[in-house]
Amino acid sequence: MASGALLRRRPVFAKAAQPQTKLSFEVPSGACDCHVHVFGDTQHYPFAPTRTYTPETASTGELRALLSALRLDRVVVVQPSVYGTDNSCTLDAIRSLGKRARGVAVIDDKTPEATLNEMDRAGIRGIRLNLATAGVTDPAAAQKRFQDAVERVKTRKWHIQLNTQLSVIEALNNALMASPVPLVFDHFGGARAALGVQQAGFSSLVNLVKSGKAYVKISAAGDGMSTQAPDYSDVAPLAKALAAANPQRILWGSNWPHPDSAPLQGRKNTDLAPHMQTDDGRILNLLPTWVPEPNTRRMILTDNPAHLYGF
Repeated sequence: MASGALLRRRPVFAKAAQPQTKLSFEVPSGACDCHVHVFGDTQHYPFAPTRTYTPETASTGELRALLSALRLDRVVVVQPSVYGTDNSCTLDAIRSLGKRARGVAVIDDKTPEATLNEMDRAGIRGIRLNLATAGVTDPAAAQKRFQDAVERVKTRKWHIQLNTQLSVIEALNNALMASPVPLVFDHFGGARAALGVQQAGFSSLVNLVKSGKAYVKISAAGDGMSTQAPDYSDVAPLAKALAAANPQRILWGSNWPHPDSAPLQGRKNTDLAPHMQTDDGRILNLLPTWVPEPNTRRMILTDNPAHLYGF
């Protein structure tokens, strides 16, 4: 009786979004989705108590279906903030996906060097600073975390991926330009599409890309940065400006399964936050409008990820 009651109280998870729109252009061989997450069964992969939201599950089987529908051969699994520094789910996903997968981990000052060595052998190629998710907007605090990250990875062939906002990028510009390790910015550097290319801080992002110091993921276009669904026309000027600055430093990512990590009034961090049902077929079809030249699209989808992640 008690076990039946327990089963009834367990949340019913929806399936993670799958592409509804067929692709309208030829995807090059070796193309990569550079930004996905996997959320496993909480019985095996418990969330960190300090998480800011509680996502639905999103399995490697569902991820394989997404990659097949989008005709993508490779993938980068990024450690989500909800697991803290327990990278078990991300590492198991990479192992399950095999040679087509690489990963980005989250660590702290307690993570042993031996663990980093194991992660490297498992396919980890960088560490992520979840500044935006953690609410870190103070430049001094952000710079401290960034410099600590540099010290941990500067002797490795890894990069530092920053989930942050343009104001922090602008404030840390000198430190970022001097970075001895490659940098990657999530999701257009946190730009807001409605504010256009003149928004504060966007020029700093463009200059970092232009200099070759940083990559930027033109990712998550349909996950809150734009208000112009379903074609997200306000994202195009940002994507075009970044690609024009330096196409060798542009990466594409879906942000599947599109977790809803934004704070919501009245929602506790333990309340279930359903994934957004973003149509990744429609989103990927935007790439030829942002980058009309096929060889440049090949660079973005295939060559740049191969170089950065070591495929």
